[in-house]
Amino acid sequence: MPTPSKRLGGIVPAGKSGWEVHFAAMTRKQAGEPIIMLSVGDHDFDTPAETVEACVTAVRSGHHHYTQLAGLPRLREAMAKISTRCTGVQTSASEIIAAPGGQLALYAAVQGTLDKGDHAVVVAPYYATYPGTFRAAEADFTVVEAQATDGFQPRAAAIEAALKPNTKAILINTPNNPTGAVYSRECLEAIAKLCVSRDLWLLSDEVYWTLGGGHHVSPRALPGMAERTLVINSMSKSHGMTGWRIGWLTGPESMISLLISLNLVTTYGLTDFVSRAAIEALENDYGVERIAGIYNGRRKTFLDAIRGLNDITVRGSEGGMYVMLDVSAIEPDDEKFAWDFLDAEKVGVMPGSSFGDAAAGHIRISLCQPDDVLLEAAARLRRFASSYRSKAA
Repeated sequence: MPTPSKRLGGIVPAGKSGWEVHFAAMTRKQAGEPIIMLSVGDHDFDTPAETVEACVTAVRSGHHHYTQLAGLPRLREAMAKISTRCTGVQTSASEIIAAPGGQLALYAAVQGTLDKGDHAVVVAPYYATYPGTFRAAEADFTVVEAQATDGFQPRAAAIEAALKPNTKAILINTPNNPTGAVYSRECLEAIAKLCVSRDLWLLSDEVYWTLGGGHHVSPRALPGMAERTLVINSMSKSHGMTGWRIGWLTGPESMISLLISLNLVTTYGLTDFVSRAAIEALENDYGVERIAGIYNGRRKTFLDAIRGLNDITVRGSEGGMYVMLDVSAIEPDDEKFAWDFLDAEKVGVMPGSSFGDAAAGHIRISLCQPDDVLLEAAARLRRFASSYRSKAA
């Protein structure tokens, strides 16, 4: 057969990614073992019933046809209102392009700002798809690690040191996956000044903005940033719609109008009835307050349950759906810790090194389980940590 393009093989290079612990835990759970899965960030509850009913109504009403490339006008209006709330900048529908999920919005942002051979800076720890998204654009990138000792707040000086003459963009994520860190205003102001002085795009992944404990700051609202910031957003986390695949990109109107051409040759618009359900969910905030409350409560429950646990330190963990724990004082090899924890206590977690070198020595705990399950996992972690130390002594 003819050979495939080299581009495909370069998106995700072969090799270990750290996800082996998760896949093993899932396989064992499916085989009947009582594994507690704390390794993946997907809600343990269904999409709000009001959103589901809106979708059913749209299907039965005959909304089965093509939609506008940038999204239905009413959908873009609804997304603009949410973006105004998210970023603190008055946003119009012309500054919005709808996309099938936050990942496609990120893909559009990267394709829209970088040509082949251009350079970007990616702040880590990062969501797993970031490197592959830049490789798909055949762009070069440098990873800058936000340090655990700084609470995973990135330093502008470290970002500046990574810039090259052909750097075009910086990618950040707040509230952060995997660390749960919510970047401070001071941190974002320093990055914004760098973007303005070097005339750079800032790609800001804000899909967890409703889960930030009320402390989210969007860099789009900072001086000089509205014209150079592309905000990636999604309904997956905020509205409990992970499988619906609907998100959007906010940016300058001139960039958004250009990106409509990308939708022409990729998505050709969104699904009609899903779009109409999303409109209802956005206009009525279906599930938003409840979901935010669930994760804020779970975060407090879990952190209270492990408070005072010797040799384990909480890093970041102010928002999002995750808690990041520094276990290096017990076992510097976070992947070994995760495997041993799975084998001894039947709890699946993610090794921090899966998300970048700065998270090495950590484990990521997903809060996508009910309080009683999180409390049981915390008890097992206490037992395991104590046993691990005694064996090492």
